Amino acid sequence: MTRIGRYFIFMGNLFKNPEKFKVYFDLVFEEAYEIGINSLLIVSIVSSFIGAVTCVQTAANLSNPFVPKYIISLIVRDSTILELAPTITAIVLAGKVGSHIASQLGTMQITEQIDALEVMGINSTSYLVLPKIIGAIITFPMLVALAGFLSIYGGYLAGWLSGAISPSEYIQGLRFDFHPIYVPFAIIKSVVFAFLIASISAFQGYFTKGGALEVGQSSTKAVTNSCIAVLVADYLLAQLLVGS
Repeated sequence: MTRIGRYFIFMGNLFKNPEKFKVYFDLVFEEAYEIGINSLLIVSIVSSFIGAVTCVQTAANLSNPFVPKYIISLIVRDSTILELAPTITAIVLAGKVGSHIASQLGTMQITEQIDALEVMGINSTSYLVLPKIIGAIITFPMLVALAGFLSIYGGYLAGWLSGAISPSEYIQGLRFDFHPIYVPFAIIKSVVFAFLIASISAFQGYFTKGGALEVGQSSTKAVTNSCIAVLVADYLLAQLLVGS
């Protein structure tokens, strides 16, 4: 059987023989805390500097005096909401969250903890993986919203401190010709990315065989495959939702 076939069977097992709702509620809360709170710092730093760099580089390339300066913040706004906030955040989280999920499940597999759950009559796939996927789906949109805000604010500070654009012109560009549909588009992307990262990483970790070396290899594959899946999904969603 191909790996894609095993992946779909793996996902189908998530809903077989489920535990009580309270068990999942506690597990989802723990996973959401692990994914969300522990990722705040890296997401904040990356998004702030990406916004600042986007503003400065855009200002450097728009040297034509006939182009109004508020176009700088308009470009920062649209590129942040449509691409930078959801996609770059997902790539960063694929490295942090994806490797954590894969290494955690891989360690449990090689130490036979997953086999022990199966012996006790617990659906290990549902018990271990489903809360991680739900926790990621809950927290990723929040992290993307935070990343979008900090990226735009980082561009504001960079433009103001460098003298590239005044605060009033920056605000004018943020308000000019804004399409509200871009916001739910970014949220949809974040939900899809969350599912892909969590499920692919869990799949890689769950089927780890061997020892500590194989756990590291599974973690590396989880990050690599998650990043590829995110980029492919990014293109498909862009074509589907905003493409002509």
